[in-house]
Amino acid sequence: MYLKFFGLTEKPFELTPNPRFLFLTPGHREALAQLTYGIQEEKGFILMTGEVGTGKTTLLRTVMQRTDGRAEFAFIMNSTLPFDELMDYALADLGVKEVHRTRADRLISLNRFLIEQRRAGRKTVLVIDEAQNLSVETLEQIRLLSNFETTSEKLLQIILAGQPELYTKLRLPELRQLRQRIGLSCKLEPMTEEETKQYITSHLRVAGASYQPFDEAAIRLIARYSCGVPRVTNLICDYCMIAAYANQTRQIGAELTKSAIRYLEDGKAPRSATPRRRLRVPLIMSSRTAVISWSTGAVAAGAGLAGVLWASGSASALSVMSGAMEGPIGGVVRWLAHWWGP
Repeated sequence: MYLKFFGLTEKPFELTPNPRFLFLTPGHREALAQLTYGIQEEKGFILMTGEVGTGKTTLLRTVMQRTDGRAEFAFIMNSTLPFDELMDYALADLGVKEVHRTRADRLISLNRFLIEQRRAGRKTVLVIDEAQNLSVETLEQIRLLSNFETTSEKLLQIILAGQPELYTKLRLPELRQLRQRIGLSCKLEPMTEEETKQYITSHLRVAGASYQPFDEAAIRLIARYSCGVPRVTNLICDYCMIAAYANQTRQIGAELTKSAIRYLEDGKAPRSATPRRRLRVPLIMSSRTAVISWSTGAVAAGAGLAGVLWASGSASALSVMSGAMEGPIGGVVRWLAHWWGP
């Protein structure tokens, strides 16, 4: 929608993990290094935790790309499956097309595949994203997969990536054996305000932008609202650019950013993007209202004056005034009835 308006070649703030837009904070750089090292050095289990939207999946896909075909990956995204179905998914992802009727069949097929890959000089990696959803029983079964090894090396590398609840779950007494087998562990932290600014600039540059449309005030608001979470940052920035395009402005300031945040909070679009339509009262209605107001005022004034005269005991004045007003007021009332209609 707004690509041509901002001079972009692609959308800079997509919610889907795209390694092309990877921005490495010091924490992300360290996590990426540990993932790469753990696979190369065959550390067995590697643990990566981080809050929702901090970039875990993007890092995992980046690692998969950077192996340059030297490893086979089974990437499991649905961690709610029971262990046998996880195995079916992993074997299918690795290209094993045999029919498996029992758990023993699955383990035999996996062992055979691992040996073939090792003879070909390739590594095999099982990646489980959203691993905090795995049951204790399933985690214990996954631990047993690390028993596929030779006398000197692990045949299968396993990466468990998930939210902080995963780290808490691994501290359960019944999972102490799995915890002892974790060779490397890394944690992703939210971005600082300065890192958020660099993140936005990096994404725009990759998307082909020739300038920075977000001013300093807008970036501060985005960093504060997103709490440094990349996914939330993407969400706000994308809507800011949509709203700026709707208003035909190439600069995004604090007011537009506040409107985008309000929209994300309660679903109300920015006023500037969707101006309210002014209600116009028909001229005849306005005229009738004015006349009625004037007439009502005249009658009220007359009644008030009559009350004053009555209180003062000026009966003769009151009688004169009543006769004087009877004709005009009656005429006004008759005219209104005729003009207004039934």
